Amino acid sequence: MSEIKTIGVIGAGQMGNGIAHVCALAGYDVIMNDISEDALDHGFQMIEKNMSRQLARDLITTEDMIGALARIRREKKTDRLGGVDLAIEAATENREVKEAIFRSLCQVVPKNAILATNTSSISVTRLASTTDRPDRFIGLHFMNPVPLMQLVEIIRGLATSQETYEAATGFAKRLGKTITNAEDYPAFIVNRILMPMINEAIYTLYEGVGTVEAIDTAMKLGANHPMGPLQLADFIGLDTCLSIMQVLHDGLADTKYRPCPLLVKYVEAGWFGRKVGRGFYDYSGGDGPVPTR
Repeated sequence: MSEIKTIGVIGAGQMGNGIAHVCALAGYDVIMNDISEDALDHGFQMIEKNMSRQLARDLITTEDMIGALARIRREKKTDRLGGVDLAIEAATENREVKEAIFRSLCQVVPKNAILATNTSSISVTRLASTTDRPDRFIGLHFMNPVPLMQLVEIIRGLATSQETYEAATGFAKRLGKTITNAEDYPAFIVNRILMPMINEAIYTLYEGVGTVEAIDTAMKLGANHPMGPLQLADFIGLDTCLSIMQVLHDGLADTKYRPCPLLVKYVEAGWFGRKVGRGFYDYSGGDGPVPTR
């Protein structure tokens, strides 16, 4: 397997632009791909903004930032990924969408290229089975926000080769990340533990045990969490939280993973959290987030 030099990132959203950001700073050439020109422009603007914050905190130099931004190329067409050594899918947490992306990638990326998914819950083995190279397929689950969070969960599918695993491990370490190895079970490690806690917090709100503010304050001050569970759910995206809970419920067939009906209602209403300006908090005012319940 050839050395990894060029990275393709499919998806320019919150996770995708974060992955492109850290890859470019680590010295990789990056092609950030998205079907939306607006998403690509916004994603690149977020990279510039986040690097500027790092620069202001003396975490990177001006030369680091200029060099990294110059290494990022934006492309709408998948066929522009023909020269990548590693393609990382960072699309919405939807199995059908991801499978379609990988089928498309297999037609354009080199036969020896590694394919990776940033899925936070979906079976790596199942996604790998839709490709022409399950032995060169792996899960690389970055945490959000990618430039700040130190962890990458590495998940091997049933057919993932040792060579692919070692290449992925070397790549994550070059990014300065700490890795944990997770088995290919629904939601892996972090979300297997985190999402049921968030879901239980939503049940606590749904059943009237406490208000949004009371629940978040209780967990911040009572459990020393840096962010309350409902605030965190808004940050992650309530649509993503629901998707992961559905994967857990379907994959493990245990009623303890049943998504809270209130979470379902918020998603049905389009109240996905911070990214749309409304979730368990309303972010539209100038005085900071206001609880919606």
